[in-house]
Amino acid sequence: MLKPLVIIGAGGHASVLVDILLSQGRQILAFVSPKSRFMRRVFSGIPQIFSDHDIDRFGVDEVMLVNGLGMLPGSKIREEIHQHYCSLGYEFETVIAVSAEVSEFAVLGQGVQVLSKAVIQAGAYVGDQTIINSGALLEHDCRLGALNHVASQATLCGQVRTEDNVFVGAGATIIQNICLGRQSVVGAGAVLVNNLEEGATHYASRGTTKVAKLSS
Repeated sequence: MLKPLVIIGAGGHASVLVDILLSQGRQILAFVSPKSRFMRRVFSGIPQIFSDHDIDRFGVDEVMLVNGLGMLPGSKIREEIHQHYCSLGYEFETVIAVSAEVSEFAVLGQGVQVLSKAVIQAGAYVGDQTIINSGALLEHDCRLGALNHVASQATLCGQVRTEDNVFVGAGATIIQNICLGRQSVVGAGAVLVNNLEEGATHYASRGTTKVAKLSS
């Protein structure tokens, strides 16, 4: 039997996840946000918790958590939430939209989120807490680290490898057999044809691509 859920966050990314989960008939006990008012109708009728510290009212064996915080390059909030609650014994639910296509021969880690019309092909591995956003494509045998974000309509061709905390922007294309180092970023619309070192950014500008080292 599926456990009820507690959603951490109430922004745009969280609202998409809640929409998916409600459409699948999942029970959501509460969402967590310090804000007192919301304009997003998707949260209507769901009890609100105002502090992360109040999550412990739910036992670690009673609920699954959903990490509703999105990921931007350089941000560590999503990672900190994951590490904190895992250290307390909580587990994070994997969320897969009905319209997504995930091969039965792909492997998804804990807390992975696969949004509408994304495709994950056979042999792919997706690390913990990685987001595969709407319409993104992971071709065969891609292997992604933890806490990646593959943004909407991005394409990773066969056997792409990424380390942890990698961000691939909307509409980007990465050709086959490319490796992306930890905390590297591929900008929206960019085409990546060479390996990307740790902490580097590869972006599209005026029809060309450039590489710039991120500041530490």
